[in-house]
Amino acid sequence: MNFEQLKSLDQQSHTPNYGRYDLGLSHGKSSTVYDVEEKQYIDFTSGIGVNSLGFADDGWAEAVYHQAKTLQHTSNLYYNEATATLTSTLTKLTGMDKVFMCNSGAEANECAIKLCRKYSFDKYGSDRYEIITLINSFHGRTMSTLTATGQDAMHPDCFAPFVGGFKYAVSGDFEDFKAKVTDKTCAVIMEMIQGEGGVLPQDKEFVKQVCEFAKQKDILVVVDEVQTGIGRTGKLLAYEHYDITPDVITLAKGLGGGLPIGACLCTEELQNVLSAGSHGSTFGGNPVACAGASYVLSKVANQEFLDEVAKKGEYIFSRLNKMKNVKSTRGLGMMIGIEVEGMTGAEVAKKCIENGLIVLTAKALVRLLPPLNITYDEIDKGLAIFENVIKGE
Repeated sequence: MNFEQLKSLDQQSHTPNYGRYDLGLSHGKSSTVYDVEEKQYIDFTSGIGVNSLGFADDGWAEAVYHQAKTLQHTSNLYYNEATATLTSTLTKLTGMDKVFMCNSGAEANECAIKLCRKYSFDKYGSDRYEIITLINSFHGRTMSTLTATGQDAMHPDCFAPFVGGFKYAVSGDFEDFKAKVTDKTCAVIMEMIQGEGGVLPQDKEFVKQVCEFAKQKDILVVVDEVQTGIGRTGKLLAYEHYDITPDVITLAKGLGGGLPIGACLCTEELQNVLSAGSHGSTFGGNPVACAGASYVLSKVANQEFLDEVAKKGEYIFSRLNKMKNVKSTRGLGMMIGIEVEGMTGAEVAKKCIENGLIVLTAKALVRLLPPLNITYDEIDKGLAIFENVIKGE
């Protein structure tokens, strides 16, 4: 099937809710991928942070294949080794006490919202339910997580009425955060780096102040690690850069290495809040997805690998900051935002694809989320293409 045939077939049957590029991918290895007509591309996106180990990693594929041949699905009415192994690993690595498994970041954040509200209801009664999030945040596209997202552009009238009980504080402004807190506040949800909001790292002092104030008020702190987690910033979880301990952590994307997965982790104090029947997911904890995730963690969750992610990130930043027409860069590890002089992120992304490089955007910026195990050779090839594009060559 050539590209035009693929595009025509897709457009006949798929809802038109994605602004797609004229690119149809076929197969890949590591951070190199090919389109349906065998043109080669360097991938600086990892499927929006999902393919932690790049395309078709041999060990990951073998783990998934073995589990699919053994037990592809049961349901959460029964126990299975793949799911139990993953949840046990997650609690050991994070210091959290319990894990709810689901299928996406939005579902993980939905679980966090329900968990926080039920904790507060059980302890304080029905009038303590408000959740504070930050302006420019992004937490998902379900009705609750869309409402939690602190971006007006994500709240069009066509989806109204939105879910009640959310307030939005200015990121980095502790006084504004305190002003939003009332006796109805039960939780605050934060990303340590706002990815979709423009690759915006949180101020460390602000995060520390919020967490200390929340602890005094018994307000739960949820850290959304959907995009920043699983090694993306050079730590297993981005909040480790901030010297805090959240009450709830949400994960997805890079955890599965390519398969749909999500997780909501909580501390011991919250371990029994989600009692039997209070929440669930048919596909949550799917054995095949969990087998893939366990393999990802076996590779990513060690200091040598994480140190290498940090070094690669520093290398990319150093190269970018020397390029003509790079106005500014921001981010951490291999989560990178780039402001290009005279070009929007969308314009750069389109030109990059034409020249054999796949990048992302975040508002007006170019955003890079390369696979964590990308080689230096692939980095150099991709950066060479990027530099030529922004120079207009």
